[in-house]
Amino acid sequence: MLLCDIGNTTYHFLDENGDYKKSVDSFDPASIKESIYYICVEPSIKQTLKKLQNWIDLSEKIDIDKYYETMGIDRIVACEAVKEGVIVDVGSAITVDVKRDGEFQGGFIYPGSRAMNLTYKNISSALDYEFNYELDTSKLPKNSVDAISYGYLKLLYSEVTSYNLQIILTGGDAHLFKKLFTDAQINETLIFEGMKKLIQTTA
Repeated sequence: MLLCDIGNTTYHFLDENGDYKKSVDSFDPASIKESIYYICVEPSIKQTLKKLQNWIDLSEKIDIDKYYETMGIDRIVACEAVKEGVIVDVGSAITVDVKRDGEFQGGFIYPGSRAMNLTYKNISSALDYEFNYELDTSKLPKNSVDAISYGYLKLLYSEVTSYNLQIILTGGDAHLFKKLFTDAQINETLIFEGMKKLIQTTA
């Protein structure tokens, strides 16, 4: 089975040998001749793939009534992989989605670390620090690095842990945020697990 999660910059593939990525700028999807299941967040790529019969769009198999109409397909498919827990996808944006007893409870979107770093830097060059992900969130900071880290991370930490559910980290910055959410599990193939479940339940 060949799976592909298509973002703004990469085609992320999973086959029997593991996962790998190809650049959106250079990869030709017509070069693949076997059947491939995919999800895609980029509308122009999606239009191209509709012309290729062997590319099967998994978004058409989603029961959107379980979620909401404008919710990103990547978030939905990650939720499909989890029966219960808080899914924290940390990339250029951070999405947090809650599943309880198999039901989607809702979620929210938070700025990613690079976006928030730029925000602080644009306020003042004196605030141009990298975040301290090993911050002690139980104490108010007494230095600038921890002060901006606390301002950014404390709210996220408090909200995510308030649900008292298993925290599942995925996305490019998962290992950074594992320092903050020490009890969380990292699942780098969560979306692919959701894709497999969709295929199995709609076969």
